[in-house]
Amino acid sequence: MGRSRGGLTSEIHALVDTNGLPVRLALTAGEAHDNRLASKLLSRLKPKAMLLADRGYDADWIRELAVRRGAWANIPPKRNRSNPICFSPYLYRDRNRIERFFNRIKQSRRVATRYDKLAANYLAFVQLASIRLWLRAYESTP
Repeated sequence: MGRSRGGLTSEIHALVDTNGLPVRLALTAGEAHDNRLASKLLSRLKPKAMLLADRGYDADWIRELAVRRGAWANIPPKRNRSNPICFSPYLYRDRNRIERFFNRIKQSRRVATRYDKLAANYLAFVQLASIRLWLRAYESTP
């Protein structure tokens, strides 16, 4: 856990597929910058994929990493960026899938309130909530 304005917190970082199901999960302290774990999360990015991320991930090295992996990064530029970057607000609307993913895993009370002191235990319960989403998506209907 790390200090932030709200007290001791942590951040969940996730990479989801087009169905909103988690592919990669990571956890950082609350005061850590968003793009600290970008290389770990994007290590399995597939070619011809589209990376949709918020402004916290607007960095040249993240865009270059996506290009090296054969993907296209559609990240809104920060307001203080000097050179313009190609960005499509129309395609960016699909980024709400990650927000819906966070909403679904926080339906689990233990994930929403973080009772665990150890980051490994908390990440384990985030992963369990994610597994539950996968099982619901692929459960057989009689």
